[in-house]
Amino acid sequence: MTHSLSLVQARRLALAAQGFLAPPRQGVGAARLNGLIERLGVVQIDSVNALVRSHYLPLYSRLGDYPRELLEQAAWGTGRARRLFEYWGHEASLLPLSLYPLLRWRMRRAAEGGGIYGQLARFGREQQPLIRQVLQAVHERGALGAGSLTQRTLRAGPWWDWSAEKTALEWLFAAGEVTVAGRRGFERLYDLPERVLPSACLDHPEMTEAQAQRALLLRSARALGVATEKDLRDYYRLDPRDSQARLAELVEEGALVPVRVQGWTHTAYCAGEPSAVRGRPVSALLSPFDSLIWERARTERLFGFRYRLEIYTPQHKRVYGYYVLPFLHHERLVGRIDLRADRRADCLMVHAVHEEAPGLDDGALQALAEALRRLAAWLGLAQLQLPCRSPVAGRLRVLLVESLSDGPA
Repeated sequence: MTHSLSLVQARRLALAAQGFLAPPRQGVGAARLNGLIERLGVVQIDSVNALVRSHYLPLYSRLGDYPRELLEQAAWGTGRARRLFEYWGHEASLLPLSLYPLLRWRMRRAAEGGGIYGQLARFGREQQPLIRQVLQAVHERGALGAGSLTQRTLRAGPWWDWSAEKTALEWLFAAGEVTVAGRRGFERLYDLPERVLPSACLDHPEMTEAQAQRALLLRSARALGVATEKDLRDYYRLDPRDSQARLAELVEEGALVPVRVQGWTHTAYCAGEPSAVRGRPVSALLSPFDSLIWERARTERLFGFRYRLEIYTPQHKRVYGYYVLPFLHHERLVGRIDLRADRRADCLMVHAVHEEAPGLDDGALQALAEALRRLAAWLGLAQLQLPCRSPVAGRLRVLLVESLSDGPA
């Protein structure tokens, strides 16, 4: 029997799976933060720093005010404090250590020239002497960044203007021969896995590709709540052929249950029988790289919200702004807020506020004002400014008047 879900039920399953409907709690410690990341299974890393590095935001959206040092310790700390590793999960990602054995097959494929960008694969075939030389330098010198190796004797290509040594490190990283020990600013510091990761990760019995892919799809299903095959494969960026074969196996054994969702044209799946989820009022500003919304077609199906990044769109062609955060309020995406942290002025700048139909009512606008105040405080910014001219911005400005400096009216 195929279960049927209303759109409201599907949305609640998704929000609960992503950690948004948990009862509010006071205080955030390492155990709570690590538990949330284990639940999500992946946190995407992005270099854009218009507000704060994006990997900090998904945890803030769910936990509220938390010390960013907790994430840094989990990601780049030493000893028992380290609970995460960097790898290609959903793009560049922070992942729980429990997933390391599930991604060894991806490392093996990368070492054989598969599953990575064509330019990097070609470099791996053609530049093995340099790659071995760079690996030897890591072995001898310990954690180091590409800048300490760069000689600019070769060029890797036009994409990022990487040096040959940087490209060698990235090939070694994709192949699992080095990992990220820490970061200096935003620069990766690479070291040998055995000097960074717990032996339990490295000594875990090898899994076949099929075993690991099934486990990743199950992790995706638990993290998403309800999702189509394409949604599930996108979470850890599996190939369609692999994903479809593993999905059929999981359905046959009963680990994934097919469901019909109101308005969806493709079959969806749940990890086990779908259960009723009670709603809870929640408001949050979401990173553009939040796992709730990063699969844009699914975001549109769940929330009726068409979302596209405009960071790389020329300014005169942008519709909503440079760094736009969707605003989640009472289980709907009700607005888009273009935000920037002006650190020199010690100010959170609200460059634009856009309403979604049917608009931001008084309750949503009050919740948005409170969310902006809290975000500014968490970022350590003393002021809020709304240098935008729109009716909804005017209404918001009234609510924020006590927090605003004398910015443009």
